[in-house]
Amino acid sequence: MSTKQIEVQIMGQSYRLACAPEAEAALLEAVQRVDSEMNKARNSSSVRGTDRVAVLAALSLASELLKVQKSIRHGEAFPVEEIRRTMGLMNSQLDAAIGQLETPPSAQ
Repeated sequence: MSTKQIEVQIMGQSYRLACAPEAEAALLEAVQRVDSEMNKARNSSSVRGTDRVAVLAALSLASELLKVQKSIRHGEAFPVEEIRRTMGLMNSQLDAAIGQLETPPSAQ
């Protein structure tokens, strides 16, 4: 598996990150989210040190993640992959049922 180097900016600071080419879009989305959370933490508090801003942003993101995980466990939300798998299974079953309806009676 090959990796590539990308350069990103978080709170005006440059970082060089390695990632697989197929993971680049997801990594860039994560970088954007971290940058946004860090800027929000810096702007909404008196904290100015980058390390402290990073901790506040990490706590905010971790809190959000825990809420999502809790809602999934309680059946309030479903993981996307589970929905896709279920939809695929339902489509297969519908295709089979439709195929049986379309088959002429003499061929059954």
